[in-house]
Amino acid sequence: MSFVNGGSFPASIVPAQKRMTLRENYLDFSNGSGNDFAQQYLPELYEAEVERYGNRTIGGFLRMVGAEMPMTSDQVIWSEQNRLHVAYKESTVANENNQATYNATLTINLANTKSPGVALSKHAIRKGQTVLMSDVATGLVVRKGVVQGISDTTCNIAVYGGTFGGGTGVGVPASLEGSGNCNIFVYGSDFGKGSEGMEGSIEPSFTQFSNSPMILKDNFKINGSDTAQIGWVEVSTEEGQSGYLWYLKSESETRLRFDDYLEMSMVEAEFMKPSDPTASGIKYDFGPASTTQNIKGSEGLFAAIEARGNVYSGFAGAAAPGSGALGDFDEILKNLDKQGAIEENMLFLSRSTALDFDDMIAAQAGGGFASTQAAGYGLFDNDGDMALNFGFSGFRRGSYDFYKTDWKYLNDASTRGMDKEIDGVLVPAGTTTVYDQMLGSNIRRPFLHVRYRASETEDRRYKSWITGSVGGAYTDTLDAMTVSFLSERCLVTQAANNFVLFKGA
Repeated sequence: MSFVNGGSFPASIVPAQKRMTLRENYLDFSNGSGNDFAQQYLPELYEAEVERYGNRTIGGFLRMVGAEMPMTSDQVIWSEQNRLHVAYKESTVANENNQATYNATLTINLANTKSPGVALSKHAIRKGQTVLMSDVATGLVVRKGVVQGISDTTCNIAVYGGTFGGGTGVGVPASLEGSGNCNIFVYGSDFGKGSEGMEGSIEPSFTQFSNSPMILKDNFKINGSDTAQIGWVEVSTEEGQSGYLWYLKSESETRLRFDDYLEMSMVEAEFMKPSDPTASGIKYDFGPASTTQNIKGSEGLFAAIEARGNVYSGFAGAAAPGSGALGDFDEILKNLDKQGAIEENMLFLSRSTALDFDDMIAAQAGGGFASTQAAGYGLFDNDGDMALNFGFSGFRRGSYDFYKTDWKYLNDASTRGMDKEIDGVLVPAGTTTVYDQMLGSNIRRPFLHVRYRASETEDRRYKSWITGSVGGAYTDTLDAMTVSFLSERCLVTQAANNFVLFKGA
């Protein structure tokens, strides 16, 4: 008997003809053929990942401007004050009279009252009250008068100082001749000697809003074998865990992603049926392991401002960083005067809009971006060793203070940085006093705050739990570990009329 051969390799060893390093002698981690470890040379490995995107989380906005409080219901309801004074927009001038009675009959426009879609069954103007009428198109004062008679939807007004139309007195604009439109508000009353007192009284009303919480879920799953398998990349998580177990990174990123979802959902959420937020929602099937469920949605920040707040489109900073942008901003201030006039406000802006604001403010001191503009944005001595600061974190205009910051959510390329629809948001820094059912007392809450479901036995603000038979959990026979996350919450945007949403042109 004899050997047929010496095995897979020849018995003799043939040395290399040339002493040199070859590309084939190194581990190739980019050839897509399985990363051959059968080579004799070990590459220089960087075991830690390079954080090329920096801090990838976008959360923090709600923590800066809001608060979180528990709730024990499927719906949160709050009421907001209406305006104090009596006024109606776009009232129809049904008749004008040039005779000696000096009166005109105004029919209150039922479609322009408390809110869109709410008909006015009875107005609040009373006999003896003095009113001012102005032209809808121009804003010019048309006439002042005293109310002589009223019905549920009309009032007869005796005009001060002349007649309507082409009579002997001063007429009204041609747009109001016959059946034009005018704005009208009450500014006082005028009674004769010995007359009776004011007839009737005004019962204050409030406007009610509501929101419903939404349930957010996520999970991470890994089998038992992979939890005991090491890799060559060193993992370091935000929770302080470190090592060469890759599943630690997967679990950590799932948690970070879910944290961001909690905030993004509060910003972006919308009702499934915007016209009826209290409706039961629309049924969807979430797979064979789930029954069909009702999805109602919720009202996020952007939806609330679009529905009840102020939306400004095409801020002129990019096209005209000086007086043009300042003119647009002054227009926003004038609108804030008509609302709550809250003195302190926060501006959360995209990068481009934040730079537009910087340029707008800088242009006021240097007279624009001409070559003669001084390179000084503040009151300091400009010397060669000083690093100039070409940005502003706050400024005051009129009677308002503004604190400006970049909103990463609007800049990140994997979130709102993908589109150009939203340029920023103005958030008032005030608070409101409400009665808290959990505490049994009045507390002050920010206009913007999160409500989450909680009771004595269940807290659904932020739940996480482990199931399976791996990682310390022994709940079933599945050879895996599942980390689940859940939260049930909604955003309450109170006094949305004081918020401003900046949108692209």
